Amino acid sequence: MATTGMLHVQIDEDTKERATLALSKVGLSMPDAVRLFLTRVAADQAFSLALVEPNATTRSAMIEARMIGQARFLTAAKLFDDLDTPGQ
Repeated sequence: MATTGMLHVQIDEDTKERATLALSKVGLSMPDAVRLFLTRVAADQAFSLALVEPNATTRSAMIEARMIGQARFLTAAKLFDDLDTPGQ
C-alpha cells in the first residue's frame, strides 16, 4: 500500500471559500480537487491548466451568457417578444 504525504497550502480565506463553493457544485472537495490536479501534473509531467486570458470576443460572449441566465419574464408573450427583438 502506498504511503501518503501531507500538503499544507496557505491561501486567502475569500479564495478558499469561493473555490470550495465552486468545487462543491461539481461534487468535489478541496482535497479531491488538489489530488486530481497533482495526479494530472504527475501523469503529464506538465502543468495541465491552460492559463490564457480570454480575448474580447470571448469575454463579451461570457458576459452575454451570464445575462441570459438573469432574464425574467412575467408572461410567455413577453419572452417571445424579447426573443423577436433584433439586437438582443
